[in-house]
Amino acid sequence: MGKLIYGAIASLDGYVEDRHGEFGWARPDAEVHAFVNELERPLGTYLYGRRMYETMVAWETADTGPEQAPVARDYARIWRAAEKVVYSRTMDHVHSERTRIEQDFEPEEVRVLKAGSERDLSVGGATLAAEALAAGLVDEIRLVLMPLTIGGGKPALPRDLELGLELRDERRFAAGAVYLRYRVAARSTGKG
Repeated sequence: MGKLIYGAIASLDGYVEDRHGEFGWARPDAEVHAFVNELERPLGTYLYGRRMYETMVAWETADTGPEQAPVARDYARIWRAAEKVVYSRTMDHVHSERTRIEQDFEPEEVRVLKAGSERDLSVGGATLAAEALAAGLVDEIRLVLMPLTIGGGKPALPRDLELGLELRDERRFAAGAVYLRYRVAARSTGKG
């Protein structure tokens, strides 16, 4: 049975996007990118909302030019090797291999997907992750916190859900980023 993992790069004050929907400030350096590659390598399936998929689909062809750094070419290979499920009511086609569209995020279908998977799965994007967290589907949260605050925007974690977490791993990077890995230990009854 695969675990469902929510991973994100966030500001120290807990946002994945600023007030304008921008996230260029979260671009990892080579050290962090290589570390993230190793975290992503064992994943078998990515679950995305439409917006996150539209951001990530660039990896389908990212390694075609010689200008790409080796760490980026490596990530492109990892991304293309994984299955992708995009939850969207507005998309009618995808621009990547190994990808399918589902109109609705159905928790029971994700439970079945997890149960039948030999590899771990990842939920990408704070909005879809919030749904998965509220449904009790997420087994692990992995955050890379960047050494800056942005003062507002889209939160990495839902503001209306209480979770019990157990710290399982941590790492500091030379440029000041910090990695934290938590097991979701218990879900309390938050507002969500």
